[in-house]
Amino acid sequence: MLRGDIMNEKLLKGKTIIFLGSSVTYGAAAGGVSFADILEKEDGIVSVKEAVSGTTLADMKSSSYVSRMKTIKKDIKADAFICQLSTNDAKKDIPLGEISESFSPDDFDTKTVAGAIEYIITYAKNVWNCPVIFYTGTKFDNEIYAQMVDLLLKIQRKHNIGVIDLWNSDEMNAVSAADYKAYMHDGVHPNLDGYEKWWTPQFRKYLNEFFAEEE
Repeated sequence: MLRGDIMNEKLLKGKTIIFLGSSVTYGAAAGGVSFADILEKEDGIVSVKEAVSGTTLADMKSSSYVSRMKTIKKDIKADAFICQLSTNDAKKDIPLGEISESFSPDDFDTKTVAGAIEYIITYAKNVWNCPVIFYTGTKFDNEIYAQMVDLLLKIQRKHNIGVIDLWNSDEMNAVSAADYKAYMHDGVHPNLDGYEKWWTPQFRKYLNEFFAEEE
């Protein structure tokens, strides 16, 4: 937590945030504890965590982000919606697709990464009428995921969403080899120390700045 900064501590308290994702959002290598749970415990957010390991953004199965998002209660008074840029789409070689010229959900190809991202953004804005934020994973050796990050940043400009970009973060990429080994279970999944000491501070900083601008 931002110790000594009472104003920032209070900014997150009571904020309802919907988290949509897969194993990283769930906390698969940390006993089911992720930044969503840590922010709830330490900062007082109300976390609505919809996370299932191994799932994709692209709507290929009933467990996909697109399908599961529709099971979240529509009457939640959300202050923000945060979605994971899933590494599973890269690992399963889901087509990247193209950014649509349209803003209509009917025109998005949700079988592709681009179409799924655009659909998720539009659905969240329409249903919960709240800001949408995506987050990326930290750097690991996967060129397809690197292309997905670039794609997300282009979609960001079209839809005016937030992005917690851990992939391109100078601060995150400056981590020492020893700390990286201590924080990560593998190239994708943080362990509990990784969430507490490395990832969550980035989410906390971003959200404090975001909500400060909103007020």
